[in-house]
Amino acid sequence: MAVNVMTSKEVTKKVFNREELFILDVRNETDFNDWKIEGENFEYLNIPYFELLDGIEEIIDKIPTKKEVLVVCAKEGSSVMVAEMLSDAGLTVSYLKGGMKTWSEHLEPVKVGDLNDGGEMYQFVRIGKGCLSYMVVSNGEAALIDATRMTDIYLDFAESISAKITHVFDTHLHADHISGGRTIAEKTGATYWLPPKDATEVSFDYQPLKDGNNVKIGSVKINIHALYTPGHTIGSTSFIVDEKFLLSGDILFIDSIGRPDLAGLAQDWVGDLRESLYKRYRGLAEDLIVLPAHFMIIDELNDDGSVAEKLGTLFSNNHGLNIEDENEFRKLVTENLPPQPNAYQEIRETNMGKINPDIEQQREMEIGPNRCAVR
Repeated sequence: MAVNVMTSKEVTKKVFNREELFILDVRNETDFNDWKIEGENFEYLNIPYFELLDGIEEIIDKIPTKKEVLVVCAKEGSSVMVAEMLSDAGLTVSYLKGGMKTWSEHLEPVKVGDLNDGGEMYQFVRIGKGCLSYMVVSNGEAALIDATRMTDIYLDFAESISAKITHVFDTHLHADHISGGRTIAEKTGATYWLPPKDATEVSFDYQPLKDGNNVKIGSVKINIHALYTPGHTIGSTSFIVDEKFLLSGDILFIDSIGRPDLAGLAQDWVGDLRESLYKRYRGLAEDLIVLPAHFMIIDELNDDGSVAEKLGTLFSNNHGLNIEDENEFRKLVTENLPPQPNAYQEIRETNMGKINPDIEQQREMEIGPNRCAVR
């Protein structure tokens, strides 16, 4: 029987549509427990590949015959071999094309809304990594916010909708993934914006993004207001787009808040984090739609696959926004932190332009889940 192939895009659609899928993950147990493909109606069996070298007889009765079955490994090769063994045994299975390496890099564009005077807001969901980036489009021009290193996806998408990228922003100096902002700016001639307090050690030219900046996209008046909101980093900057969308960077998520420790300054920055969330954000309109730079768990996805919620709803439902006692807040965000992202110091240095790892090194640096939030 032929072995089927499933792409990351096809798996993403199953996540968005909350379909059933049985995943046989043949990576090591440690890798599986640290990071796996998540879906609301997915089932899992983790059996390391080396335990299957002598055959699949011991697991054959654990594989369902009435559900789609996907075999997953790190880079594809092992999953192909296991899928072939299962197929030879009479089962219908697929393997994930490119493995978890490709899953980590897949970006799915989702339209999250229209702008008031024409134009659209798109969210690019990096489903395997939890990263979210954005494209604001108006009258043939586009602005990118928090782009990942998979730059061709943004360039091709902009071309497909006949838009020219004129501005590229990073809300802060990222520590969990490598930014594609500077590369896209170089390829398109766009202006690259970065908060100056996060850019004291960068080795390249940039336009300083400061509180009160207004950047117009297209011929209609779609202003991108910069709002200085330190806490995750000392330079963290939010954007209000078209008085409708609040791009919160890594300060505020749907189900959690940003961690202040990725530069080793949690005690110093926790006060800034509280000030940004409890005072600056409290002064904004509650009907603003919050668009964060990351999501933590699959439950944060809306029915269309987007990650977005009104600010007023988050003030009601997000625990991190409802801690009245400042000492309790300090304790939460300094003592309740997940492990730091893999290679986060090297990622920060890459985003500063201090080091220039090749593509394979960049992939290795980014492997693993997103860890930008307080638990």
